[in-house]
Amino acid sequence: MESYLNENFDVKAKHSSSEVLERWRKLCGVVKNPKRRFRFTANLSKRGEAAAMRRTNQEKLRIAVLVSKAAFQFIQGVQPSDYTVPEGVKAAGFQICAEELGSIVEGHDIKKFKFHGGVDGIAKKLSTSTTSGLTTDSDLLDRRQEIFGINKFAESESRSFWVFVWEALQDMTLMILAACAFVSLIVGIAMEGWPHGAHDGLGIVASILLVVFVTASSDYRQSLQFKDLDNEKKKITVQVTRNGYRQKLSIYELLPGDVVHLSIGDQVPADGLFISGFSVSIDESSLTGESEPVMASAENPFLLSGTKVRDGSCKMLVATVGMRTQWGKLMATLSEGGDDETPLQVKLNGVATIIGKIGLFFAVVTFAVLVQALVSRKWKEGTYLSWSGDDALAMLESFAVAVTIVVVAVPEGLPLAVTLSLAFAMKKMMNDKALVRHLAACETMGSATTICSDKTGTLTTNRMTVVKSCMCMSVKEMNKGTDLSSEIPEPALKILLQSIFTNTGGEVVVNKQGKTEILGTPTETAILEFGLSLGGDFQTERELVKIIKVEPFNSTKKRMGVVVELPEKGFRAYCKGASEIVLATCEKFIDSNGQVVSLDEVSTNHLKATIDQFASEALRTLCLAYKDLGSDVTADSPIPESGYTCIGIVGIKDPVRPGVKESVAICRSAGIIVRMVTGDNINTAKAIARECGILTDDGIAIEGPDFREKSHEELLKLIPKIQVMARSSPLDKHTLVKHLRTTFEEVVAVTGDGTNDAPALHEADIGLAMGIAGTEVAKESADVIILDDNFSTIVTVAKWGRSVYINIQKFVQFQLTVNVVALIVNFSSACLTGSAPLTAVQLLWVNMIMDTLGALALATEPPNDALMKQSPVGRKGNFISNVMWRNILGQSMYQFLVIWFLQAKGKTLLELTGDDSDLTLNTLIFNSFVFCQVFNEISSREMEKMNVFKGILNNDVFVGVLSCTVIFQIIIIEFLGTFANTSHLSYTQWSVSIFLGFIGMPISAGLKLIPV
Repeated sequence: MESYLNENFDVKAKHSSSEVLERWRKLCGVVKNPKRRFRFTANLSKRGEAAAMRRTNQEKLRIAVLVSKAAFQFIQGVQPSDYTVPEGVKAAGFQICAEELGSIVEGHDIKKFKFHGGVDGIAKKLSTSTTSGLTTDSDLLDRRQEIFGINKFAESESRSFWVFVWEALQDMTLMILAACAFVSLIVGIAMEGWPHGAHDGLGIVASILLVVFVTASSDYRQSLQFKDLDNEKKKITVQVTRNGYRQKLSIYELLPGDVVHLSIGDQVPADGLFISGFSVSIDESSLTGESEPVMASAENPFLLSGTKVRDGSCKMLVATVGMRTQWGKLMATLSEGGDDETPLQVKLNGVATIIGKIGLFFAVVTFAVLVQALVSRKWKEGTYLSWSGDDALAMLESFAVAVTIVVVAVPEGLPLAVTLSLAFAMKKMMNDKALVRHLAACETMGSATTICSDKTGTLTTNRMTVVKSCMCMSVKEMNKGTDLSSEIPEPALKILLQSIFTNTGGEVVVNKQGKTEILGTPTETAILEFGLSLGGDFQTERELVKIIKVEPFNSTKKRMGVVVELPEKGFRAYCKGASEIVLATCEKFIDSNGQVVSLDEVSTNHLKATIDQFASEALRTLCLAYKDLGSDVTADSPIPESGYTCIGIVGIKDPVRPGVKESVAICRSAGIIVRMVTGDNINTAKAIARECGILTDDGIAIEGPDFREKSHEELLKLIPKIQVMARSSPLDKHTLVKHLRTTFEEVVAVTGDGTNDAPALHEADIGLAMGIAGTEVAKESADVIILDDNFSTIVTVAKWGRSVYINIQKFVQFQLTVNVVALIVNFSSACLTGSAPLTAVQLLWVNMIMDTLGALALATEPPNDALMKQSPVGRKGNFISNVMWRNILGQSMYQFLVIWFLQAKGKTLLELTGDDSDLTLNTLIFNSFVFCQVFNEISSREMEKMNVFKGILNNDVFVGVLSCTVIFQIIIIEFLGTFANTSHLSYTQWSVSIFLGFIGMPISAGLKLIPV
């Protein structure tokens, strides 16, 4: 079976092609309830629509860009057409309507843009300011929302409970049984009158309704859980200026006229216009499929919703929002496309299909045997030409039994059990600070064999402070109350403060409460705090110079730069970044007297030793440098690559997170190798890695440039031993992940927070993005978002992943056991005795125990610490393992023998006599069969361990399902006998049923001793 499933029902956890997804659907053929079976699978037709829409967008934008270029060339000689402001818009206090704004931005219409006065003119017409943003007057905001709309895309409405009831009723076998019940009612009432003649028919109807409502309730609960998770995924915030204050705002609260601050890695939240910024490179591939980045500037000011900032930073004026943007329309279509189905869902669809075909064959044969038995009896009696109502009812009962065998034999609930377990796990993981974006990541994480983790913010706290500095060749510790400014010569201090406050991606602002607040990354915040502690003033320093060009930090160059025009005329470049890289560009340094002198060998060695000393103390080191430039500098001039003067080096403390060392040890005991991949100095990385327990005596720490130079043969020997990779580029990370996945067939989880981490996150089996430090681009490429940026949370995700995998295995083992027994018992009994011991109503109840209720009980088992003491499944593990087959076949054999023993010897042993002895025996068989399932459900909690009761009371769902099953079984036997074809049982008979069920537990324990 496993090889058949691998050949035909094997999909990837990520990036499966439409052809592969289409193939397994076709192989499923006829299913009982397609609406339910394929509910949580991708809508391929909607995806096709989205792809077509992307192609259309690409063509539209291509034409728009060509037209705008042509218009720009002839702009002087063209008079734009008149524009009339609609009365409603004018009455609301605006001078431009949403349609006009949309045509400007989406159409890249430079002519209209100039006609309306450029970005300042459009801001004025939108009653806003490009410096202080919108005013938060609620009346004006309401009118703005009414005229221009909200920044949300249309979503399909939430489905009510009754929709799920209707879908559950679409089950083909239930519809056939309902028809049987209807015929049974008509014939029964005609023959025996009301109400006695209606009992059989009403029994089937009641059973169908019970199955439908329990199924619908379970499905509806799942849908609510997914809805909650979807809402959580949409919590995206951006930096906005309103009322002159920078603040964080949900992208769904944005309105035309808002001033949004964008930086590298952000997603453009609405269609807008460029106000100001530097080196802004936009990736429009998500909207158009075009991979070539577009530069945004005053000449090309159009920014489209859904595109991503690949480089640079800027301010943007929001123009159009929500469904008025192409992104809004595309997202509305994409949301209907749904998530890819997970590998386990597809595999279990395959299992359901195989067993369904077997079940259908047995059902047809059973019906043929039962009909043949009826015809033979009538032939012997010589009444084969006269058929009474009783004969018709007997024929109908045979047909109902055959149909019910299909109901029980086809494990329709298998793929849905995966979804149930994943929904449960995702909800719980949300509480544990992990937001799962793609269903498949849950189960894949359980198979992870290696984790490639960032250092900063994941293994460390990301709360950074400058604790040491080397200024003018003098190393100083930064303690509270230390006034370092008095110890730095005046010329050096002036350059240092200018470097800190101009060459930064952060800002020092005054918030609404009048307090100073630092905005920016933790590294920028630490440097700016250092500058403030030296007596510097952010606004003063920024006003003294004019910024000409900015080159933001990126993980390839590992540095950032800025060119400023000085107040005393002339230009200066400032550079900041990885110490050894920036120091290599320096030719001079500032000495203890504040004089600029040449960098000789002694000074270079002193600075390198200082860097190594800081790094060995687990400090992040940054070097600050400057270079005076000539007078012929423009915004297009490149920032110099060499010839700098070293200002100084700072050592930044970023403490290791509490609990990381323990989490790494848990991973090691679970067979998961943790590797650190960082852009930091190798000595800093090694010090942190040793502190975390990642770097061991037999492990290797390597730098990215060395890794790049290795041959393929060297990499094959090296990669298994690599535990730390320092000074790595995004390409190094991608290469390492690719080799681990393909060459070494590892299941790789990768963490990332920056834009450049996106390729590695995409390549990995599980991409883990940081929720706090991560950019929107990284989150978009990830499968799981770690909301607290904590490595311990990644270990929790792995534990939940293993729990999902094991839980589904437990449920499959339990369900296949019931399938096998119910199928063989009814078939063999029909063949040998001419009647089936389990009626349609009884089989429907058994189906509910093993399907919906079984899934609820076993697929929602919470994880335990023992899971992290087992080896990972890895890439090649069989889902239906030998252990499972042993348990299934052993337990099935026992249950089959019990039922056959009761059928053969039950009457004699229990001294059953009289007209109702057959009914009593069949009731006893039914009761024993159900209690076999109850105790087998408990045994299925552990597939290999003896103690199946450990932690049972911690799982309220399991206890609740088991209790409900037993209580309802008592009600069926004792009070619903007329409808369920059962009779009252004595205390002795109840004891026998429970005892026979219980014996299955020691047998299950004995089976676990058999090695496989």
